[in-house]
Amino acid sequence: MGCSCQELIDPKEVRLDEILSAYQGKRGVLIPVLQEAQEIYGYLSQEVLQKVSRKLRIPPAEVYGVATFYSQFRLNPMGRHIIQICLGTACHVRGGAKVLKAFEEKLGIKDGQTTSDGRFSLEIVACIGACGLAPVVSINGDVHGRLTSDIVGEIIEKYI
Repeated sequence: MGCSCQELIDPKEVRLDEILSAYQGKRGVLIPVLQEAQEIYGYLSQEVLQKVSRKLRIPPAEVYGVATFYSQFRLNPMGRHIIQICLGTACHVRGGAKVLKAFEEKLGIKDGQTTSDGRFSLEIVACIGACGLAPVVSINGDVHGRLTSDIVGEIIEKYI
């Protein structure tokens, strides 16, 4: 009862190796490499950051510094449902902070965190582009507008 070596090859690892090979020896490639690596894995693990550092011959501190400087990069896995809470001007003025607080209390997490069951991730965004519906939340791309803190529980229930 053996398994073939083909079964042990991780297609994500193969894709990352292809990307790193394509960029190897080129200058100014760190951000695109990190973007593509995150696209493959959904986030940038310590192992991925170390591999990028090794293969591109960029000091680990520089790779980590870029990954933590730009808000587009995630160092932890995201939940199945990504809740983006808008705190842009219109949403802020119309009670976005109260809506955020209600989500934090109901889920037991803060901005940038994921629930322990891996179901929900919470992130604050500057604008969703639905200012006329403020305050607005997007969950997996579904926009929920004109929110109040008292209906947050109902919205969460739709995704459980």
